[in-house]
Amino acid sequence: MKALVCAVLVGLLCLPHSTAKESPPKVQVYSRGPGHFDKDNTLICHVSGFHPPEITIELLKNEQELPGAKQTDLAFEENWHYHLTKHAPFTPRQADKFACRVTHMGRTTTYSWESDM
Repeated sequence: MKALVCAVLVGLLCLPHSTAKESPPKVQVYSRGPGHFDKDNTLICHVSGFHPPEITIELLKNEQELPGAKQTDLAFEENWHYHLTKHAPFTPRQADKFACRVTHMGRTTTYSWESDM
């Protein structure tokens, strides 16, 4: 019995384990085309380098979620950090504020989009 317990413990110690630690996301908010007012465009929020993979991304217009947003599948790199992209069609107007709100590990941060104008 002792030999069995020792074999199980050695086996558990030899199992590969993830070297990824909790990492906050790096966030980029940009538009597909130049950020000109009154021209159709696509708002993009790219989130990368985060772990664990549980994350929420919202694209906002004046603090309300933009309709028609689509999100890529969750992908990871060799170091088990993840990346994800969300995008939505939008037409920026001068008075409107656009942003990407990211929630990861219970922390929510909002990142603003800046037009080229």
